[in-house]
Order: sequence, then structure tokens, then C-alpha cells
Amino acid sequence: MTSPHQPGATPPPGCPAHAVPPPEAPQTPAQPDPHAPLKLYGPDFAADPHRFYRHLRQYGALAPVEIAPDVTAMLVTDYRAALDLLHDDSTWSKDSRAWMQTVPADSPIMPMIGWRPNVFFSDGAAHARYREVITDSFRLVEPHELRARTHQAADTLIQRFGKDGRVDLIADYARLIPLLMFNGLFGMPDSYSERLIAAIAGMLEGNSPEEAAAANEEFTTCIMELVGAKKAARGPDLTSWFMDHPNELSDEELVHQIILTMGAGNEPLANLIGNALARMLSDDRYYNTLSGGALTAHDAINEVLWHDPPLTNYSAHFPLRDVFFHGTWLRAGQLVMVSYAAANSQFGTTTLDRPGSGGGSHLAWAAGPHACPVKRHALLIATTAIERLTAWLSDIELAVDHSELVWRNGAFHRALAALPARFTPITPDQAGATPWHNRDSSPSSSTRSEQISTERRPASAS
Repeated sequence: MTSPHQPGATPPPGCPAHAVPPPEAPQTPAQPDPHAPLKLYGPDFAADPHRFYRHLRQYGALAPVEIAPDVTAMLVTDYRAALDLLHDDSTWSKDSRAWMQTVPADSPIMPMIGWRPNVFFSDGAAHARYREVITDSFRLVEPHELRARTHQAADTLIQRFGKDGRVDLIADYARLIPLLMFNGLFGMPDSYSERLIAAIAGMLEGNSPEEAAAANEEFTTCIMELVGAKKAARGPDLTSWFMDHPNELSDEELVHQIILTMGAGNEPLANLIGNALARMLSDDRYYNTLSGGALTAHDAINEVLWHDPPLTNYSAHFPLRDVFFHGTWLRAGQLVMVSYAAANSQFGTTTLDRPGSGGGSHLAWAAGPHACPVKRHALLIATTAIERLTAWLSDIELAVDHSELVWRNGAFHRALAALPARFTPITPDQAGATPWHNRDSSPSSSTRSEQISTERRPASAS
């Protein structure tokens, strides 16, 4: 499929010729053909995505990219343009059904962009209705309970590898914390963990149409089994609260809200924890943090959200009509995505480079009506998980140089394949408190408690 706005393409009727990047646009070593959209998948992009973003900015606020074989999109790399798009629901739609007719049905990105009746792919009243179910239900999860659950999950995992003195912080910690948390919050048995890990990874990476389709089917099967169990016996969990919400989701709508929420809650949160740990353990500014230095887990998470957000390119939107947007003509129904990573790094790389920024204006959670509805919960889990790990293993350090770390392929995420670390082993019988017998769930000093009401509120747009 060819983008009508790649270099050398003919503009729509009435479009000024300068709206299309010229054929002589500078080349990048990873993409020698200047007439072809830049490929945002493969090991070159995974290893150094910011090199690609620097090249793409030469096109202007938007640039032509290929997000999977024969699937193109226009990528917003400009911060102001990203905000304008994300806040304008009169020009842009999230409904991908018309676009789906223009790409192969078995494309490996279909699990990520194919339409579903959920909060991500809906507009207007339907979007507000779905979002209320999610936000109202998550309000029933109190911060102190969430922190206590995170402490317990962290301690359980540290017990498994504490005596070894070595650990892969991705496979053995960062990926498992969200699964343990969300399995519990949704009332899903822990026995589903391995199935969910494989399914979510397959959907995000999409190495082949067959793998992506199988991953999507497996993930859906897990959720349908969960819904079936909760229909038979409700519990104090998100699945039951979704079911009982006054907005009365159909069975299909229920399944797809859970699929979206669990998918968005697991893999991106694992990447956030892993990327923040990689930054803390490889940056001298954090070295003394483990023994009382100035920079904290919260600082590391803020830096990651600016520079290496766990979802780097997403927010799929489709113009409702032909539109001239920040210097580029776009056709109605054309796929336009936002690069949170490129927009965030347009004027620098980290929040610590921005005096007075407060770390509160990055786009890692998106913005506007489709901004992440549960970012407070995600931040609390990530911060607590990192603090718990570094409290028990105060001398933990990377087992390899940061330059040797390998990043997973994929156009949508920024995710480490592994994060090997070493530390002084701990055992259950050593002197002092250990994860085996310490269940202190008091709030951590660097995480502010949020007040979340347990009362149902009248339906309102969120």
C-alpha cells in the first residue's frame, strides 16, 4: 500500500506542491531509498529510534512511515501538532473500520489497530460510555490497597531469585509485576500469566501475520474464560465491576474493554518498569540513590516517560475529511499516528534537562479525550515496584554494559529483551528484615497517596 503523501506523490486536488516532501530529502543509512516511507520496525529502529526520528523531522511536523510490511502511515513528530491532533475530536476519528479495508486482513499490526467496540476505537457518546466504565471501576481500587498488592507481588518475585545473586529484571520482575497485579485486580487466576505474557508480546511485536493472529486469538480466549467464570460468581474485582456498571455493557463490549485494559496495563507497564530500572542502574546520577542519593525512582520514571516511553508510537487517528494539517495534506480516512517519543524529544531528551518543566507535560499518556484513564494507578505500581526492589537489593547493578542491552523489535513500543543484573544474595534466614517475612505495606515516602472514592458516581464524560 502506497501513502499518497510520501515524497514524490501527487497531492490531492488543490494541494500545494510544497506540502509533499521533495524527492531529495536527506537519506538515513537504515533507509537508503528517499522515496520510500521509513520503516519503523526491525533491529535498526529498535536499536536507535531517535536517529530515525531526527531524520523524520526533516519532512516537517508529519512524515511518511511504514509500520509493517506494505502498511504505511503518517507519523506526527512535532509536539504542537501532536497536541492539536489529540485534542481535536471534530476533525479526527478513532474508528479504523474504513481504513481496515485498505490493508491486508492478515497484517501483523491488525491486533493493534483493527477496530473493536472499545474505548480506544470509539468516538463521542460511545467513547464516553466505555470510558466511564473503566474510570468508575478503577476508582474502587484504593491507593493503599494497590500499594500493598504491589509490595506483595514484588516480595513474592524477589523471594524467587533473591538467593541467586543474579536476575533478568525483565523476564523475572518487570514483566511479572503487572501480570500479578492485573490478574488480581481483574480476578484472573495466576495460572494464566504465561499465556498472557506470550499473547500480549505477540500482538505488540507482530513478527508475522500468523503469530499476530494467534496471539490475538489466545488473548481473547483468556478474557472470555475470565468473563465466563465471573458470570457464574462475582467478586470484588474489576471484571465484576465492569459487568455491574450502570452503563450496562453487552457481552461483546465487556470482553473488549477488558482486553484493552489488560493489554494496556500489562506490556506498557512492564516496559516502564524495565526502562526505568535500566536508566537507574546505568546512570551515575542514580548510583547513590540506592543509599539515599538525590534522584529517585520517580525521577527515573519521569525521564523514561520523556525519552523512552513504553509506547513510543500509537494514538491511531483518521481524518474525517481531507485536511491541511501542519503543512501536509491528508486524505479522509488516512492512518495518522502520534510519535510520543519523537514529540517529547523535539526540544531535548529528558525532563531533567528542562528546568521548570515539572515533568508534567510529556505525551507518554497521550492527551485530550483519549488520554490514559488510569495513569495514577500505573505510576503508583511502577514507582512502588522499583522502590521495593532497590530497598531489598540495595547494591543491585547491571551485569552488562548499558550499550550491550538489546531492544525488542516493533513499531509501537520501546521494550528491552532482557536486563541482566547482579547483587549480593539474600536469604530468608539472614539477620534483619527480608522479603520472606516482611509484609510492611505502609506508603512509601516518595509516592503520594491518592484519594479515590469508592462511591459510584453518576455517568459523566471523563
